[in-house]
Amino acid sequence: MILMKNTTGKRIWIVKNDSQKTAVIAAELEQLCRAAGFVFDEENPEIVISVGGDGTLLTAFHDYERQLKTVRFIGVHTGHLGFYADFQEHELEQVIETIVHEKPSQAFKYPLLKVQIKFTDGRVKTHLALNESIIRRASKTLVADVKISDFLFEKFRGDGLAVSTPTGSTAYNKSIGGAVMHPRVRAFQVTEVASLNNLIYRTLGAAMIIAEKDTVAFDLENADDYLLTVDQLEYFYDRIASVTYSLDGGEIAFVNGGHTGFWHRVKNSFIGEVK
Repeated sequence: MILMKNTTGKRIWIVKNDSQKTAVIAAELEQLCRAAGFVFDEENPEIVISVGGDGTLLTAFHDYERQLKTVRFIGVHTGHLGFYADFQEHELEQVIETIVHEKPSQAFKYPLLKVQIKFTDGRVKTHLALNESIIRRASKTLVADVKISDFLFEKFRGDGLAVSTPTGSTAYNKSIGGAVMHPRVRAFQVTEVASLNNLIYRTLGAAMIIAEKDTVAFDLENADDYLLTVDQLEYFYDRIASVTYSLDGGEIAFVNGGHTGFWHRVKNSFIGEVK
């Protein structure tokens, strides 16, 4: 048991999911944090500890997305090891040690996706995504002019279009045939969702890796049934003129310590032991 009372005054907060198992682990973690002298500060934490799964980390990110310049994250998984959690439930003392000795200048930083929505009445709304953003219509085929840095590339018809960050490339993007990208690749990705391709309608039919300096815009038909997802969040919008994506949404910082390499995470999650 760690006995480090008053060794640090770092401001922390714990975000957890609703499972009973997580509640037990989070309670134990809280005791260790208090023994280490951490200060619990929900409003202005330096470090946010996510206890649960990758969905919990996404919730924590969106809770503090307006404070990303001053907040760093660290994840504890209470289920299978995910992509945003470096520690498992039996490693709580290592979590404390890592926070005690971490240096903000050595944090791991990943790029975020900026999602800018322009409405037909001139309004503009902006979201940030850590994993991905998807645009669909509720009941009809999505029709969109796809522009890459203002160059009209194609007219898309299909179920939807997904745009993902490098860290989000292993999530929904992978399930619809997108490429897995290492986070050091400063780019983002556009992947089609069930596109229509026949003698009349044509799209590229493959995922596109978009350079950091470029933007991707989807110019949409005037309709009242658009569904925009930003990570696990859903927004129902009407009268959207366009949605523009870029990789200038800033960065998210993760505490450096016990960090699992990206390709190790991919292997552990999708392949397992090689025999």
